[in-house]
Amino acid sequence: MLTEEEEAFLIYWKNNRDRQRRTFRQFLLGIPLALLFVIPIALNFFSGWYKRATMIQNTSEFSPGILLLALVLIVVFIAIFSRKFKWEQNEQRYIELLSKKRKLEENEKK
Repeated sequence: MLTEEEEAFLIYWKNNRDRQRRTFRQFLLGIPLALLFVIPIALNFFSGWYKRATMIQNTSEFSPGILLLALVLIVVFIAIFSRKFKWEQNEQRYIELLSKKRKLEENEKK
């Protein structure tokens, strides 16, 4: 017999799996986690406590556009990757619970 939590998950995932599979939605939902990585990097770079970063920042070769591009790419990658991973975990759990439910129903029929 499936628990109430497992039954609730089956109903929830059956109704929401296609909507949560969209890449744009995954990106939007993953932004907060991605910002947890990028904000400390930016604060570390601009705080001035690391002297080598300050020296590089003050050279003519430093391009703030490249730094901004790198930070944006980090945000995009982490946001999408983390949500795709979460979606795959939920999908795997859904498939396993469906299989378990079918086996239980077959055993009850016997």
